[in-house]
This record gives sequence, C-alpha cells and structure tokens, in this order.
Amino acid sequence: MSWELESARPIFMQILERIRMDIISGKYEPGAKLPSVREMAADASVNPNTMQRAFAELERTGLVYAKRTSGRFITEDREMIEACKADIAREKISQFMENMRQLGYGKEQIIELMQQLQEGEKE
Repeated sequence: MSWELESARPIFMQILERIRMDIISGKYEPGAKLPSVREMAADASVNPNTMQRAFAELERTGLVYAKRTSGRFITEDREMIEACKADIAREKISQFMENMRQLGYGKEQIIELMQQLQEGEKE
C-alpha cells in the first residue's frame, strides 16, 4: 500500500483519514485485525508515535477497538461504519457544492452538469 502524505497538512490527520477510508471502503472488513502500529508506521514512513496517535483517535471514535495483547480490530458494528461513510460523503458533497458555487454555478446548473456527465459515462 502506497502512502502519499502531503507536507502541507498534518501527517496525523492524513493517516487518520486514510485508515478511516480504508475501513469504510471495505479494505478492512468489520472485525478484521489491523496491522501493528510499527508495521503501519514503517509502511507509511512515519514515526510510530504519529501512527499511535491516529490509532488512538480511531479507538476514541469507536471504529477501532483494542484487545489486550492481541492488537487492534475494526468494529463489527456495520451501522457505525455506514454512518461514518455517510458523514464523509455528506462532507465531500458539501465541499463539492461550495467549489461549484465559487465557480458561479447554481444548484440547477450543477445538477444538469452532473446528469450530462453521468450520461456520458453510460456511452
């Protein structure tokens, strides 16, 4: 897995977002064991403390839980994963809409453009 981290944004946040996306996209199945902090830190070429901080935040949100001496696991609560997925989708759509408004598009124009693009994909 290739980690592309930007220097302009906090590394911790990028790691957190990446693991969260891996969970909600199904890369890690509910109940699956995550690689260790050291393994993931080495893979991402970051300090293990930075990776540990991201894992701790994922535990705080409930997407990940720790089993003593066994490691960390993805929650088995599929509803929580779907809710997280929906939250991220709403956030991305809001950002998209704001970007389109800044370009001068209104709601109806955005919808029309999206329909045109979707029809173009069908061909």
